[in-house]
Amino acid sequence: MKAVTVQKITDTFHLEVLAGAACMSREITRQRTHRPGLEFVGYFDFFPMNRIQVLGRKEITYLLTLTVEERKLHIGNIVKYHPPCFIVTAGQQEIPYLKLFCDQEGIPLLRTEETTNEFIAKLDSYLVKALAPELSIHGVCVNVSGIGILLRGKSGIGKSETAHTLIRRGHRFVADDIVVLKKLGPATLLGTHNETTREFLALRSIGLINVVRQYGRRAFQDETRIVLDIELAPWRENALNNELELTPQFTEYLGVKIPHIEVQLQPGRDVAGLIEAAANNWYLKQLGYSAAEEFMKRIEDGMTGH
Repeated sequence: MKAVTVQKITDTFHLEVLAGAACMSREITRQRTHRPGLEFVGYFDFFPMNRIQVLGRKEITYLLTLTVEERKLHIGNIVKYHPPCFIVTAGQQEIPYLKLFCDQEGIPLLRTEETTNEFIAKLDSYLVKALAPELSIHGVCVNVSGIGILLRGKSGIGKSETAHTLIRRGHRFVADDIVVLKKLGPATLLGTHNETTREFLALRSIGLINVVRQYGRRAFQDETRIVLDIELAPWRENALNNELELTPQFTEYLGVKIPHIEVQLQPGRDVAGLIEAAANNWYLKQLGYSAAEEFMKRIEDGMTGH
């Protein structure tokens, strides 16, 4: 099971450590945070104890309405479940008993100056990506006119060179050689790099180039949603390469089906241009337009005299 440590969360979001500093190696394995509301009134039947517990103004204000003994009781009841950590938002100060119990139980208590809703939105988004199931594959990832594309094919077939041409045409580079795929939802697949290869593109006979240094910041992006899987393959004689409407093909990664297209290579073919056409065609299909359907309709209209 994937996990991130409380220390990693603290460093990423620049949080202030108020208690439990010796236990920052505790692991977080759940993607969503939780705001304890019902738990403060004693209802724990559905308490997600493995999630980060976020205390906003609503929760702290409620605790301050209680007597000292009630406050100690309610805070103690939650702390004893040992969630990974507590995070107090909006820079709130009135939390002495929470600090006391967290120090006693070895649970990190953190604080941010950000408002509750803004912080939870950022933290949940981070956790979804950080804890998402992932798979590393050999290929190249690019973003063509806002459309994420995974380029695959045998080593040396020209994936990186094609990506370089696309970059020069104004499209964006994401990853070369090793593409990390992350499943963010039932139908959402994110493509990114593995940090080590970030911004680097390997071109045969040339070597490594840094895309950002050579073409500027706009030529690179950290991640993109993958919506097309394009395989570069050698040209096959006698293969049917001019079908009017190709039968839809899919490749499955981490349980997510991605439309698959095979582009056969031949000297003189504008492979980058074909990839641009495939991306634009996919976009038009999302809008409900099919060139093949329009073409067939014109033929039918011509046969019926309309």
